[in-house]
Parts: sequence; structure tokens; C-alpha cells
Amino acid sequence: MPKTHYWPDEYIKKRMTAQQAMSLLKSGQRVFIGSSCGEPQHLVKSLVESANTFTDLEIVRLMSLAQSPVTRLASENRIEQFSIRNIYQGSAAARHLAANLPFITPMNISAVPGLFIRRHLPLQAALIQTSPPDDFGWMSMGISVDVGLAAAQSADIVIVQVNEHMPRVLGHSFIHVNDVDVIIEMDEPLLTVEQLPEFETAHAIARQLSTLIEDGSTFQLGLGATPKSILLALADKNDLGVHTQYIIDGIMDLVSMGSITNRYKGLNDGKIVASNAVGSQHLYEFVHDNPSIEFYPSDYICNPGIIAQNRNMVSINMVMEMDITGQASVDALPHHYFAGVSSMLDFIRGASISPGGKSILLIPSTSIDGKASRIVPELTGGVVVPRNDVSYVISEYGAVNLFGKNLQERATAMISLAHPDFREELFEMAREKGYMTPGKKLGHAIRSVYPAGLEERRKTDGEMITYRPAKAVDGRRIQEHFYNLDKKDVVARFFYDKTSFLQDDMENIIETDYVRNLTLLAIKGEFGFGSVVAIGAYMLETPHNMAEVAFSVSREWQGKGVATVLIRKLAEAAKQKGIDGLVAYTDPTNQGMIRLFHRLPYTIHKKREDDIIVLSCRFDEADEGADNGKDAGDGSR
Repeated sequence: MPKTHYWPDEYIKKRMTAQQAMSLLKSGQRVFIGSSCGEPQHLVKSLVESANTFTDLEIVRLMSLAQSPVTRLASENRIEQFSIRNIYQGSAAARHLAANLPFITPMNISAVPGLFIRRHLPLQAALIQTSPPDDFGWMSMGISVDVGLAAAQSADIVIVQVNEHMPRVLGHSFIHVNDVDVIIEMDEPLLTVEQLPEFETAHAIARQLSTLIEDGSTFQLGLGATPKSILLALADKNDLGVHTQYIIDGIMDLVSMGSITNRYKGLNDGKIVASNAVGSQHLYEFVHDNPSIEFYPSDYICNPGIIAQNRNMVSINMVMEMDITGQASVDALPHHYFAGVSSMLDFIRGASISPGGKSILLIPSTSIDGKASRIVPELTGGVVVPRNDVSYVISEYGAVNLFGKNLQERATAMISLAHPDFREELFEMAREKGYMTPGKKLGHAIRSVYPAGLEERRKTDGEMITYRPAKAVDGRRIQEHFYNLDKKDVVARFFYDKTSFLQDDMENIIETDYVRNLTLLAIKGEFGFGSVVAIGAYMLETPHNMAEVAFSVSREWQGKGVATVLIRKLAEAAKQKGIDGLVAYTDPTNQGMIRLFHRLPYTIHKKREDDIIVLSCRFDEADEGADNGKDAGDGSR
């Protein structure tokens, strides 16, 4: 067994200048360089200055920041001296990556440490950056642990830049002085990332996201274009946990606001766990010696099996393009090279098998200039997320769940998330590709802007009910609702014993522009799989500028206030759209419908026409004494 050396002596013995350290490297070697904001800038600059002494030196790194020295090196024409192997999962179709395309190495980041340690990709040298040693000789890799620790453990020569500015981050982030070969002392500011510009649609996407995140969830956030808005959407949540590749400033803000406590994670309770920090100097001060934060290598943080052990794990990632079947493409953005791409699939798969977990993809509907749709018939880049791994998708026009959906349902859902200007073209392309049945029509709903502001969740009899406008994807669940109604309720709704509810009938019901015609659903169960327990709808009678309303409520949900919520939301929506009032036509024996109408805060007019009772109210005739109790809730029209 080799003798353990006294580490302070070893530290002094191993010190040298960066120029001396570069002389230890030889042409044809493979050299790892620490990634993201932990990149050892002084060492890389020295390497570049020594470039003329090397040929065929291969640099291995993760995709990193645009302003980092090694990224600038990649943009220079030094092909005889250097090639740069980027571990990256995107398609590299972006213009700023095209020159380096031959050296892109597509891998999930969870597998990279094993690539080094098993010597499948032998490293002759590793250039890393650490904090100064503590009293026991341990140096922290600080804000960039990810694959760097494995590189340092497996490289033939380990060259360390010791930087007083590097935070000491707890967890599995340490390397000992006795385990490195060369030490260069150089204090310099770490790379930082300022607040990135937000998409105009960021806040609309964030509002949709907020409804899918429950208190007590653990989340991962990819380095997309809208982290600030997404984190603002989480500010009103309680007891969130964090298990993510990157800690960013917004996570620090949520901790200070009390939204993140990490109490109910089920794994690493009480701890934020990550492998990198990317952000401001304030963030680096936040992670320094913070006992509530632990950094681990990527084969732990990004391991789907580990991710899945967190309760209610939610992965949140931005994608650049999706096709109408749900496949997603992701590429580097010019301002930060989208460093999180290589962990995306790991988190999606881990979250999907977590108890109560879900994976969410966010996509702005158009390019920044609005001239191109990001939802397309076919991907222009490579597939990063296969369609079978995609569940929840959110754009500024709504949210859908593609899990378990057939190709027609997927195409319909994705088209509903696209900008209205592109939906008709997408629909025709879906029809050409055979994704739509011959009779499928492009209704008003798919051309209209989904009114997310009408969504609401309320607990009834201990079960959460979601009230929301009908979407183009709701045809089948509305069919099931009508087929499950009692005969009496069907007659009350349709005025005859209707026994067949064909797809064309359903398309007429969801054929809504959300202004002249509006259908609201009350749904119980998981998002994307819930069942309709009640339907309320209005249709504008143009000559009178009055909206005719109709309702149906499943028998087990009658008398529980569901229809009251629906009629009040219909009245609110109609009033906002400039409609003068509501009208209903019903059978005189339908006392449930009559009582329901009287619960509106308006003067109710009632008259009889032949065998029909006509109920009406105008929004300019308020009645402060209106009944505010629960509805009788039969399936009346």
C-alpha cells in the first residue's frame, strides 16, 4: 500500500505556472476541460497561447457558454492544433454550431462519467478548477461537478487551477490534494450568466405551467429561454423541492421567498441537489458552504433511476421545435449554447416513472420574429425527445397531454398549441400524412385563441374539479359523457331520447370560437385523462344578441353545485364579449334548470311558449337578492 503523503507538502511540491503545466501535454493527447461556469479560464488561455506547440490535441467538454475561452477557441481555425469533442444531444443544426458538427458526440449526460471511468474514452489530462483546500486537504469543484469529477478521477494527469473565487459546495464535489498532479494558483472571477431576454410569450406559458405544479413537488428546470417567468409561476407554491442539473438565480430567489423547502422530496430530504450552478455572482455566494445544497456528479443527478425516487418529480424543459406527432428537437441558443440539452431525456424519463411525477415540455408557438411556426409537420433538426417519451406540452395557447394518445389525437392537440396563423396549414399537412380520418374537419376552436383565463379548479366532495373551455382534443371524452348519461337527462338535454352521439355531433359541440359560441367542461381526474362530469354551453342568437345556454350533468354529480359554477362562468364570459344576456328553453317540469337560472345575480324573466318555458336575463338588470345556493343539477337544457 503506498504511503500517504502530508498534503501541505504535496501542495507546495505540485505548484507551478500554467505555462509549465502546458509543457506536460503532448500532441495527439485527449484533454478534458471543466465545463459551464466552472471552466478554468486561466488554464484554457494558457493552452491557447501554447497552441503552436501541439498538433491533433483533442479537447473534450460539455457544451458550454458562448463567452468562455474554450468556446472562442472552437470558433478559431486551428484544426491542425485542436479538435473539440462536444458532449451534446442536440442536432447542431444551429448556424453557430455548424462548423463543429463533425465533433459533436450525442450522449445522455448520465452516461458520460462511465465513459471516462471505464476508459472507453481515455483521458490523458484533465484541466479543472477548484476552491482552495480546507484544513484536511480537500478541494471543492464548486459550481461545476457534473462530469468533471469523473474526468479528474480517470485522467492520467490532473491539472488544477485553484481559485479563491470558487465556492466550496458540499456533497460529492471534492478532490484531495494528494489525488492531483499539478496545482496552478490563479484567482479570477468566475464566468457568470446575466438575466437572459424573455420571450414575449413567457408569462403566458408560465401561467399554464403553474396549474400543473402541485405543492410539495420536486422539480428540475432546464436552461431554456424563460426561466425567470417559469420561476415566477412557482412563487405561490409551497414546499417545493429541487433535483436538477443546474441551479440558477431563480432557484435562489424561490428559496428566499420560502417556496422551496425540500421537505417532501422522498430522497435527499431538506437538500437542493444539483451538479452545476450557472448564474450571477450572488448565486455563487449563495451556494458557498450552504448546508442545504449538495452537488453530485451527473451519473447520480441525471440518472433516471435516481430522479424517479423523488416524489411528484416534475421535469420542465424548453424545446425549440416539435412536430405534430410530438417529437421534439432542441438546439443550442447563441447566448448560452443551451448547455442542459444532454440531460433532458434523462430527466424526462426519470420524472415519468416517479410517483406522481410528470414531464413538461414548453414551446413558444413561433420564432422570435413571429414569421415561422415552431410546431411543424416534420422536424428540421434531429430528434432529441422521441414522441413516445412526450407527455405534457405547453405553449402560450394552452396545455395538452399526449401520453396514450393516437396520432390523430396528437396532431389535433399539437395544432391547437400552434399560432392560429399556422393551424390551417398544419391541419392540411396532417391530413396529407394520413394522421386525420377522412371526415375530420378544422373547426372554429382550432383557429381560435384558447381563453386560459376561464380555467378554474375547485374541490367538490373531496375531489378536485377542473372547469375549463372545451378544446379540439375533447371530442372523445364528451362522447363518453353523453353515452353515460341517464335516459332522463339525455331527453332533458336534447328534447328526445337520443341514443347515438357520433363524432360529427361532438365536433358541433366543440365547434366553438370562444366568443359567439362557448362550451365549458367540468372534468375530474388527471390532466389529459379526466372524465367530463358536466357540460355547459352557450350559442349566440345574433338577432337579439342573447346567448342560448344548455347543460348536462352526470347523475352522480347533480346537486353538488357544478352546474352553478358553469352557468356563472358562462354569464361572465358572455358579458365580457359584449353579449347582452342569457336565454334558456326548457320543459316546464325541469325545475332544476329553472332553479339554476335563478341563481344568477340578474333579474330573471320567465314566459311560456307552447310547451316550452323560456328563461332569460339581461346583464344590465342586476338582482342583488339572487339565490346563491347549490344547483339542483339535473341534465337539463
